[in-house]
Amino acid sequence: MAKQPKVAVVGSANVDLITFNDVFPRAGETIFGKKFDLGFGGKGANQAVAARRCGASVAMVAKVGSDLFGPATIKNFESQGIQASHVRIAEGVSTGVAPIFVDPTGQNRILVIKGANEMLTPADVDAAAPILSAVDTILLQFEIPLETVYYTIKFARSKGIRCIVNPAPAQMPEFQAVAAADYFVPNETEAELLTGIHVHSVDEARKCAANLLTKGLSRVVITLGDRGSLLATNAGQEAISAFKVTPVDTTGAGDAFIGSFAVFLAEGLTDKEALTRASLYAGLSTTRVGTQKSFPTREEFEKEWKARGI
Repeated sequence: MAKQPKVAVVGSANVDLITFNDVFPRAGETIFGKKFDLGFGGKGANQAVAARRCGASVAMVAKVGSDLFGPATIKNFESQGIQASHVRIAEGVSTGVAPIFVDPTGQNRILVIKGANEMLTPADVDAAAPILSAVDTILLQFEIPLETVYYTIKFARSKGIRCIVNPAPAQMPEFQAVAAADYFVPNETEAELLTGIHVHSVDEARKCAANLLTKGLSRVVITLGDRGSLLATNAGQEAISAFKVTPVDTTGAGDAFIGSFAVFLAEGLTDKEALTRASLYAGLSTTRVGTQKSFPTREEFEKEWKARGI
């Protein structure tokens, strides 16, 4: 690597409360679960950790609550080697939390309580401007106010900084505002909610991506789980295959994909090369339990990349 990529994330930080069980309770029913795990999460924080573990220098801009989880979240960023001087505590509110329910196949169902994430404002972006201005790529998600997302996209555009927007959880944005981003990366469920077009196959993803391009977006990447991903621009579309793995827990796989994708792009790879590598990185994350702690190091990734003879 000629130089270390520099990535900033303006986004969410949560604590994940993960329950594993074969069945889920009906209304009014109490049952015993099989296993519980607690970890640091939030789409923004997860993408920051993935980018860091993939080899980038990473800075985080976020808000956490004035509860037990707030200082612990900041300490976690610091322990991961992430610049956390602009992760601020919002008084009188809770840190964001995400109860996650995982079934025997590794599929997950997630509830998100935003908490302090709702307090991240354009003023926080301005305060972090010296750090943000020095990075190669800025990552954004929809777990923070959309006003802040739009403001940060505009900031990135004005500085000539690559900007990747992950519209998760799905909310209907002002497409004119998000069209200024370089990459728009929904998963199949988010893409369907944003367009009304079902996405159950690669062919359906192609139709959905074409629809998103009509809204002014320049590059759309739809992630398709074990079917890989689809890259769409006005010049054409290309499907990127997934890698075969045995999943244990898919929680955070999309964040692993986006965080690593940002790093591979910053290293100078083409869109297709970066997406192919991100596909393997995300796949490897599903072979372990949890979110951030499931993300492979760069050394682990390179070893697997080489082993697969790519």
